[in-house]
Amino acid sequence: MDQSTPQIQNQSQYSNSNDKGKIRSDHTTDSETAENEPVCIICIGMAGSGKTTFVQRLNSYLHSKKKPPYILNLDPAVYKLPFQANIDIRDTVNYKEVMKQYNLGPNGGILTALNLFTTKFDQVLDYIEKRSKMTDYVILDTPGQIEIFTWSASGSIITDAIASSIPTVVAYIIDTPRTTSPATFMSNMLYACSILYKTRLPFILVFNKVDVKSEDFAIEWMKDFEKFQTDLIMRNEQDQKNDVEGGSGYMTSLMNSMSLVLDEFYKNLTAVGCSAMTGQGMKEFFEAVEKSREEYKTDYKPELVKRQLELKDQKENLRKENLNRLLKDLKLNGNEDKNDNSAKKKEAFLKKDDEEIEEDDYDENDYETLDRRDFERLNLSKRRDENEGGDGDDQNDKEVRKRYGVERDGFGGEWPIPR
Repeated sequence: MDQSTPQIQNQSQYSNSNDKGKIRSDHTTDSETAENEPVCIICIGMAGSGKTTFVQRLNSYLHSKKKPPYILNLDPAVYKLPFQANIDIRDTVNYKEVMKQYNLGPNGGILTALNLFTTKFDQVLDYIEKRSKMTDYVILDTPGQIEIFTWSASGSIITDAIASSIPTVVAYIIDTPRTTSPATFMSNMLYACSILYKTRLPFILVFNKVDVKSEDFAIEWMKDFEKFQTDLIMRNEQDQKNDVEGGSGYMTSLMNSMSLVLDEFYKNLTAVGCSAMTGQGMKEFFEAVEKSREEYKTDYKPELVKRQLELKDQKENLRKENLNRLLKDLKLNGNEDKNDNSAKKKEAFLKKDDEEIEEDDYDENDYETLDRRDFERLNLSKRRDENEGGDGDDQNDKEVRKRYGVERDGFGGEWPIPR
């Protein structure tokens, strides 16, 4: 519990509005604070690559620089976090209860929990906006199973929502010791390539665990495809001598071809070697983040504005088409006065219909996401299961749990904290 003490102090720093200008670095002025937006770092990687430990190292490094980050945990199945998350999906959705309610397995439970959390992500964006002048970095720790976030609708919604609000960077974490095989290395690069072209965001390759295995071999493979092909042939010959299966001529030919295809892809990538355990490479990583921030402003942001304008025009055209189609169906085109009146009535009807849709999005039983820095009464010395029940566990709360698979915790405050 020793780690929780300084984290509670950080909460009190954020809860005091008079100290807003003090939690940033000493050399940052108020004018610079107003101009600079925080940058969001989305940490993505294969299971076991060290994402959560990497986020903890980022948190530790930034605290040492007097720049505490704003951290979001999006993994509902993690048992214990090595850092204090400001917004934790486990405080909103009970992962195990979701599995029971919907008869799901582990991966299906994680995906459904993330989907439920995404329906309230507008509240998360509000919290991030409120804290934007207090911090330089927003960090997202994603679920351990990479496909749950990268290839789901909820993952795309979360990524696009944040990227449309503040500068955003994708940090793809790679387990360096397990990438020494050319086949494994190529698999990681293909996955990184697919994520890059799916998100279109600034991308940083993070070769983690360099305290165990240096990233030099991987950087060399990225810069020189001939070196990769030579090592691939040598590895296949070695496997054949040792009677190791899998070194087929087809796979060798495929990886040779892919190394040529991805050679251009590598030139547009920023790669850094880091160690989440020792802190090696943190300075280089944040230098890459600042470079990616500028890339976001020059490349991604203009394209985003262009897509938003196109989408707005499409919606407006569709609205006009629907209106004209209805007027034609009602056979009101013969009389101009009637047309004008009916058009006005129809526009009023569409406006009223939109308002009703917005009202339908609200439910009195809806739960809110929790920004931990707004709740200093949170007792970090207790385990989560010891905090269950509490005040406010009335019939309404039981209905919410039954309906959404949501567990509500009471920590002695007037308002029960949702989970």
